[in-house]
Amino acid sequence: MTAKSDLLKFAIKTAKEAGKIHMSYFGNISSLENKSTNIDLLTNADIESEQYILKSIQDKFPHHSILSEEQPELKKNSEYIWIIDPLDGTTNFVHQLPVFSCSIGLKKNNETILGVVYNPAANKCFYAEKNKGAFLNDKPISPTSSDTLSECLLVTGFPYKHDEKYDLLFSIFKDFYDITRGVRRLGAASLDLCFVAMGRFDGFYEYGLMPWDVCAGEIILKEAGGIISDWNGANKHPSDCSRVLASNKFIHKEMSDILLNEKYKIFIDQNNSE
Repeated sequence: MTAKSDLLKFAIKTAKEAGKIHMSYFGNISSLENKSTNIDLLTNADIESEQYILKSIQDKFPHHSILSEEQPELKKNSEYIWIIDPLDGTTNFVHQLPVFSCSIGLKKNNETILGVVYNPAANKCFYAEKNKGAFLNDKPISPTSSDTLSECLLVTGFPYKHDEKYDLLFSIFKDFYDITRGVRRLGAASLDLCFVAMGRFDGFYEYGLMPWDVCAGEIILKEAGGIISDWNGANKHPSDCSRVLASNKFIHKEMSDILLNEKYKIFIDQNNSE
């Protein structure tokens, strides 16, 4: 295994310490807030783990920028920006379902150079650095080699906002469900991407994601040997994470063809993008 850089060592340590905060509240939540909807939740575990991560970065790398889910972007005149989801899968966390993570990614000059996704409930730490491969608890990971959707298990997610696109997403779900071995909905996009990277799932698609949902998982998947793009197959710009398609690379076009069906054009129409 290639030696970890100091930046990666820092990100792994920080994610694991944030995970300790998560577990101190897991099954013991005394405060709960709604954000945009009654299923968009915020707990003390979100807030305290984010505060810990932000302070750790500011102490160690005071000139780096930071983009985190629960706080305004901290902009500095730096080529580096940390992109953080302190607790991905808060609804799972609240209901004591052990599918949640801390996700920490780092970009240099707008290119992701490392990512860490840590699930403290299972003590599973996924990580990757550019051109160094992807790992789970220090063991290399890779995607499946399935090359037709009929042999595949997929994973997806649904946005908080219930609008005209929301109903269409269930139609997409049915299209995939009808021709695969199934589609799962776990509720933590960062882990969904890692599960494709390790071969647990063959592909993943979702609409309405944010940079902190994707950044760390994206490089882990790429370094494992998978691919990630917009639904139309185009390379995804770092700031455009609303339509994400990720796969083992062999089924990517087959998945994209379904997502590009005329009846789903509202998702691709740039005038309707979010």
